[in-house]
Amino acid sequence: MSLMPLYQGLTMLAAPALRLLVVRRARRGKEIAARLGERCGRDATPRPAGRLLWLHAASVGETVSVLPVLAALPCDIEVLLTTGTVTSAALLARRLPELGLAGRVRHRFVPLDVPRWTARFLDHWRPDAAAFVESEIWPNLIAGCTARRIPLALVNARLSAQSFRGWAMVPGLARRLFGSFAQVMARAEEDAGRVLALGGPASRFTGNLKYAAPPLPADDAELARLRGLLAGRPVWLAASTHAGEDGAVRAVHERLVAAYPDLLTIVVPRHPERGAEVAAAMAGLRVTRRGAGEGPPAAAGVWVADTLGELGLFYRLCPVAFVGRSLGAAGGQNPLEPARLGVAVAMGPAVANFADVVPRLVAAGALRQVADAAGLADFVGAMLADPAARAAMGAAGLAASAALADLPARVAAVLAGMMTRTPG
Repeated sequence: MSLMPLYQGLTMLAAPALRLLVVRRARRGKEIAARLGERCGRDATPRPAGRLLWLHAASVGETVSVLPVLAALPCDIEVLLTTGTVTSAALLARRLPELGLAGRVRHRFVPLDVPRWTARFLDHWRPDAAAFVESEIWPNLIAGCTARRIPLALVNARLSAQSFRGWAMVPGLARRLFGSFAQVMARAEEDAGRVLALGGPASRFTGNLKYAAPPLPADDAELARLRGLLAGRPVWLAASTHAGEDGAVRAVHERLVAAYPDLLTIVVPRHPERGAEVAAAMAGLRVTRRGAGEGPPAAAGVWVADTLGELGLFYRLCPVAFVGRSLGAAGGQNPLEPARLGVAVAMGPAVANFADVVPRLVAAGALRQVADAAGLADFVGAMLADPAARAAMGAAGLAASAALADLPARVAAVLAGMMTRTPG
């Protein structure tokens, strides 16, 4: 028996609970209250005239990776870009105007995968083609596109060994879903092989779009001001940190401050709302918070940069950086962001989210993996003490992250080629 009708029935039964869930999430700032209708497929915004490509990316990382693809699409293609998080919406509100894409790329929140809601969404927008980014496999959305003969692509396809084993346990459903894609462009050969084994088409080509993303932006005037303020001062960055890593950052600062009496440690928490929590973890040190309008401590101390969208600014200010969510079991944040800006980079052992990226950067001499706070202190101390070694790591990062520079244009060409037919 096919599992698809069972899944559809369960999601229909779950609709009231899902509606309540998004309301509760809105109360916690995880949804935008005025836009909750989008999560149920309701949207009064008119569909634009002409060819419309629908692209779905889960959150910030996936969204950033496809921005160069959007910029490479022909100008006569309108784009509907859906995501599932408030942070990705905020990022797009800034980045689309910067890239000159605000006029033809519109952001909406993806509907939750309930048949009635996904049907409402697809009937309203009527995309000429659709593309899902990385591992966004939503059965009702995919089935709805297939029923409407909307060509489907899987972009930067990512399928971990664990996910593959899970899908392999439901081979009929897997074949139906992965076989719905007309085009697959996989992140790596391993991902391409897993998609093929589950019944999807052979990958058109492989290559990780995260290698081809543009450098994170920064405000030039603010960068110049802060460079003048921090000139000559030893500084390092703990970027995209998560709960559980604050103690390690503090330990590094306390160990190195003896050798560098005016040391500045900058912490950019992955979630800015953790600013007060991070500051509390540094109690007893000189601590200021950018989110509270405070500048860096004048003497040795910690500056918590609890603001949104300024990571590119701080990577440019700091020649040495630790990329968080990697001391523990969380899987890591994106090390290509600092590498692309010539920063000497360290990460902890938990890098499963970037298992294809980290080994390349390590092999290139652009990244050092450390086991714990002591190892991180050794790395930061060595980089601060040796400008030549620091510059060599930065140069290696620039070279490694320049790989696949033409990939966005190739992906854009495939997506544009899918737009030649109109759904029936």
